[in-house]
Amino acid sequence: MKKLLVLSAVLFLGGCQSFMQSNPDSGPPVEESAPQPAQPIVTEYGSFSGDTLYALLVAELAGQRNRFDIALGNYVQQANATQDAGVAERGFRIAEYLGADQAALDTAMIWADNAPENLDAQRAAAVQLARAGRYDESLKFMEEVLKGQGDTHFDFLALSAAETDPDTRTGLLKSFDQLLIKHPDNPQLKFGKAVLLQQDGRPAEALALLEEQPAREQEIPSILLQARLLQILERSKDAIPLLEASLRRHPEEKRLRLTYARLLVEQDRFDEAMGEFATLVQQYPDDDDLRFSMALVCLEAQAWREAIVYLEELIDRGSHVDAAHFNLGRAYNQLGQHQQALAAFAKVGPGNEYLPAQLMQAELLFSLGRNQEASEMLASARGEQPDYAIQLFLIEIEALSGQQQNDAAWDLAQQALAQFPDDLNLLYTRAMIAEKRGNLGLLERDLRYIIEREPDNAMALNALGYTLADRTDRHEEALALIQQAYRLNPTDAAILDSLGWVNYRLGNLDEAEKQLRKAYERFPDHEVAAHLGEVLWASGSQREARSVWKEALKQQPDSPVLRETIKRLTGSEKP
Repeated sequence: MKKLLVLSAVLFLGGCQSFMQSNPDSGPPVEESAPQPAQPIVTEYGSFSGDTLYALLVAELAGQRNRFDIALGNYVQQANATQDAGVAERGFRIAEYLGADQAALDTAMIWADNAPENLDAQRAAAVQLARAGRYDESLKFMEEVLKGQGDTHFDFLALSAAETDPDTRTGLLKSFDQLLIKHPDNPQLKFGKAVLLQQDGRPAEALALLEEQPAREQEIPSILLQARLLQILERSKDAIPLLEASLRRHPEEKRLRLTYARLLVEQDRFDEAMGEFATLVQQYPDDDDLRFSMALVCLEAQAWREAIVYLEELIDRGSHVDAAHFNLGRAYNQLGQHQQALAAFAKVGPGNEYLPAQLMQAELLFSLGRNQEASEMLASARGEQPDYAIQLFLIEIEALSGQQQNDAAWDLAQQALAQFPDDLNLLYTRAMIAEKRGNLGLLERDLRYIIEREPDNAMALNALGYTLADRTDRHEEALALIQQAYRLNPTDAAILDSLGWVNYRLGNLDEAEKQLRKAYERFPDHEVAAHLGEVLWASGSQREARSVWKEALKQQPDSPVLRETIKRLTGSEKP
């Protein structure tokens, strides 16, 4: 046997650290500088054969050259061959870093078996066994960690079981209960069980378990889980004092303050949320995610100028650039600084914000009467970004329709379909324009083509059914189409409105009122209000009908469908 001496920081203990401390985006790290000539050290690391020594040296050199597959393979092979705890740990660290689950499990077990007093080894084995679904074995190792007063990570056991079958979760809960009998006051064990109860759909039980602990003894993850459980149970207001008290004890704890700030946003307490995010940005000035969140909260609070400051900082820092430009455009638009808004929107590149930015530009230009400029801008965008061409056509068609320029919208839809004749979104859009032009034959042909291609297209089924109910006497056919759409999407307010309207056309007033009330409750739109009011009027509830119309007119006083319905039924332009 040959003795392997620790010859440089590259090997084994030092090398293990070098793998784990690098930037995760660059892969497992290597030493920043070339190895210096080794200085002999008399400490022995282990006793290995020449073949083992060679394999491990090759593994280290492979790691330095980004051949982590070779490094991992050699370490796993030699961990099995030597059963050496140090080699196994090194292999485990590499496998864990690379996400090689089976190799991580194998090396963790060798490490734990050969280093029974090492709590890190026992914990690693427990976690890897949990990942593999071997929960009973995992808990045995966790109990060893408990006996050694170590950090147990029982939450990982519970989380790893979240996607498993109910029987596995039930078995794991029983294992937790057994451990709680032995360790009734262990906070991490209670926390882990609470996580599992939450994943099992039992949030009230999970909350009760966590609330058994004295507040001052609760660890940060437990407090955060309590807040989350209160949200799940629709008790978000109760989470506020919990987090406030916790922040008084842990004022520097980022996760607590971030959760608190988000809850304030959820409850529309924007000014307070802005204060919390401002504190976070001060505490963590390099965290641009926090800076971006602060900007969004400012926008929600309509603090446009404050939002602009944070958004411009992000742009200067080269972070969230497209999103920052898009939201900068929104802020300038709200301030009436239209040219600055257009300039900001124009700087948004391809990505998630690109199409919303194009839409905002187009709507702003059309609203300013700069129609030709809007069309040229979108045509240019279609040429520069052909992958977005269909969506850009749709943006312009919708903008033209919104400006009541139906002929221009029609011509552009025809132009778009000449390039993309089978695109279903364009066909649907043309069908809607055809309805405005009174061309019900083309509307029906386009919608039936869509339904033929996509039989479960609830939007097309509903659009055709509603048109037949509203504009023809083919009411039974309309009912069948709308019912098919309803089966596909029973909570959609537009479909409920259509279902109510077709029942009204068929004379089923009770059913019509029932469906229209549901639709109006989900979506208090002016058209739904017109329909509900008409059904109420026909049912003899004229006073309630007038009340519905009056309320809807407050929201949309220029609604043509409301005005037409009111005048037709009452003889007056006012409800």
